[in-house]
Amino acid sequence: MTQQTAQPPTQARAIWLMTKMRLTRQRNTVANNLFRKFRKKKARDGIAGKKSGLWVLTLLMVLFMSFSFLSLSRNVVLNMQCHLVADSACNQVDQHGARQGNLEASAVELHKAPFEPELAGGLTMVVTLLFGIAVLLPLGSKELAQPDWDMEWLVTMPVERSTLLWGRLLERSAANFSGMFALLPPLAMIAWYSNLAWFAPLAALLAALMLLPLAALLHTLADTGLRMWLPASQLRNLQAVTGLFSMPLIYFVMALGMPGASGFVMDWARAFPAWAGWTPPGLVLQAMQAPDWGRAVHIIAMLLAQTAVLLWAGVALMRYQLRNGVVNSGSRESVRRKLPAASSGNLRSRLSNALSPIKRRELRLLSRDRNFLVQTLLLPVVIVVSQMVFNGKLNSLAELGQHHTTAAAIAFGIGVYVLMLSAFQTLNNEGQVLWLLYTVPRSIESVLKEKAQLWGVLTMVYPLVVIGISAWYTTQFDWTMLVLLLIVFAGIPIYSMIAVSLGVFACDPQAVDVRSRVRPTYIYLYMLLASFYTWSIYSSVWSQKLVVMVLIASMALALWQKARDALPYLLDPAAAPPPRVSTSDGLIAATAFFILQGIVVLVIARDPKAIDPKSMTIAFAAAGALVYALMRFSYWRSKAAGVPAILRGGDVAQSLRHGALAAGVACIAGVGYLAALHHSALWADVARQTAASTGGRGWIMLLAVVVAPLCEEFIFRGLIYGGLRRSISAPRAMMMSAAVFAVVHPPLSMLPVFVLGLCTAWTYERSKSLLAPMLVHASYNAVILGSQLWLLP
Repeated sequence: MTQQTAQPPTQARAIWLMTKMRLTRQRNTVANNLFRKFRKKKARDGIAGKKSGLWVLTLLMVLFMSFSFLSLSRNVVLNMQCHLVADSACNQVDQHGARQGNLEASAVELHKAPFEPELAGGLTMVVTLLFGIAVLLPLGSKELAQPDWDMEWLVTMPVERSTLLWGRLLERSAANFSGMFALLPPLAMIAWYSNLAWFAPLAALLAALMLLPLAALLHTLADTGLRMWLPASQLRNLQAVTGLFSMPLIYFVMALGMPGASGFVMDWARAFPAWAGWTPPGLVLQAMQAPDWGRAVHIIAMLLAQTAVLLWAGVALMRYQLRNGVVNSGSRESVRRKLPAASSGNLRSRLSNALSPIKRRELRLLSRDRNFLVQTLLLPVVIVVSQMVFNGKLNSLAELGQHHTTAAAIAFGIGVYVLMLSAFQTLNNEGQVLWLLYTVPRSIESVLKEKAQLWGVLTMVYPLVVIGISAWYTTQFDWTMLVLLLIVFAGIPIYSMIAVSLGVFACDPQAVDVRSRVRPTYIYLYMLLASFYTWSIYSSVWSQKLVVMVLIASMALALWQKARDALPYLLDPAAAPPPRVSTSDGLIAATAFFILQGIVVLVIARDPKAIDPKSMTIAFAAAGALVYALMRFSYWRSKAAGVPAILRGGDVAQSLRHGALAAGVACIAGVGYLAALHHSALWADVARQTAASTGGRGWIMLLAVVVAPLCEEFIFRGLIYGGLRRSISAPRAMMMSAAVFAVVHPPLSMLPVFVLGLCTAWTYERSKSLLAPMLVHASYNAVILGSQLWLLP
């Protein structure tokens, strides 16, 4: 037998294999993170197999982001048409002489005629900025100072170096998902308003495929070539600057779609140089706007020629950069001089002694990682200030003293971003030594608590500075400023807990690259929760502010409980915590309960705007029964522990005695509160609401005395309080569950309902069954309804 010598692959096959390898790795990473539950894994004896519902959350986030990007891109095109074209039909003046923009008029106008030169120049600037974002985002997603193991491994293959470089450009073009998200929506909208109709998505895809190789070229020149010329310290500085520079670009583009954006963003678009129209981004726009196929082919040929020349020159430059190899033999880090030992009496020493070893270690890691330091402490300020400046909400610091709500939103926004870039990364920053946290003689939960406390305190500095500036420029103080101050300073520790908790789920210890260990889906979820809390800052209704604060605080406790349960199994991909009733189950059940009520009302009510007591009672009962059945089925299927029961073999007589005592306290508090309302101006609202339900008193009594206790006690005491009780003490669990129970009721009844929640939680704690809380709830509702009817004239 003769042995055949293996032939090296051809240039085209080598490039294809590199691209296939990168895409396969991306696919496996996504499949490992999202579709773990669909793979058949044999669980260990006595240990539940790990399941993941991340794919559902990721799908929802992708759909939400796609819709948001398309909507924003449409607003950018239409808003620029309205602002840049002087005789645009969207420019209207109201009766007060103020300029008003009609974006729909801009849409009609764009479909009828080609883009005006002013709009074409502005959109060229937009595409150019998005091209820059497609370069900067991938460049900032990888540690530049670390060795490029992919390239150092590939050069050992029997392939020419130029082939490897061309392959790197192709595979980075195909795997640049952030660049695709940045370019595709605006290019699709430009193509749509260029009258390409349903060919717009295809045109946008082809245009992005022309620009992404150039983005990959600049990316590779920076992270492959500069790695050989610059020491690690300068590379970290470069990466820090890259991160700071990319965020203002993003918010600058977003500002172009805001009708009330600062005027200078449109001035920059108007002054964008005309020669930029002959660069690749400008040629893409010209090709879409070509009046005929001949002109389009001519422009596309020019674009292909430019792209080919730039790619060839870039590869030649990279070959020169790597002429001496791909491994830098010199020392990348300069030796730091040892600082003199601090005396035990100075401030630094006293501060160090006041901190625990975990907190001192966290601060030491922060001081050593310059890129992490800049991203954590400086990037949030750049992000929030860019939002405010480019959107026209802030022109000077003195305005913080006039717009207190804006100042509170800025203070909270900076704090949220600081926590996202710090507390969210607590486990991810441990890198390959995460397993060491499991070997120290203390629980990993306590370690995370200390980290959350540290970042909560450090983050509080930024809101204090913003609020201090606002107070300095404020000429007249009022009580609303104190409310805003309370909301901001209460939100920081809450979101510190949320960030650390979500960071547990977002961490992927098995990932090779440190930067890819954080699953982005949880980052988007964190920002959605933060936007919900920010809405409460802008809300002018005090009850809405209270509802949001209580719900977000309960969400923080629920997420912390889930994270604590998952911590012992974090490093084992085949194990998961045993199923138990949790606070998150109660919050999900409560949300489903209220949503199903609304759906049933829409189906059975004659007039959804004026719901009669009969429809309300039927909807309440149907939603409660369905939620109860679904939750019990879910617990039965997963064999969960701690499922609440109406009667679980306890002492019925003792439960009734506890229930009678709690019912007496709740009824006395409720009747006293009702009597106080009777002698106040608020009694008119109570009388009007009671009179409106006079015709259905029987249904109201059935709802209040029978249906509500059965449904609400299972959710708020059995699930929410029962879940909280696993993590915190009984008094704190009673307070939190009672607060959640109170905020889902009308504002006027929150105080007595909070007392009722305390009493029912106390009876559930003593009896361990739902019978006594249900009797307390039914007694309270019956007494309050009777008292209302007796006090009415």
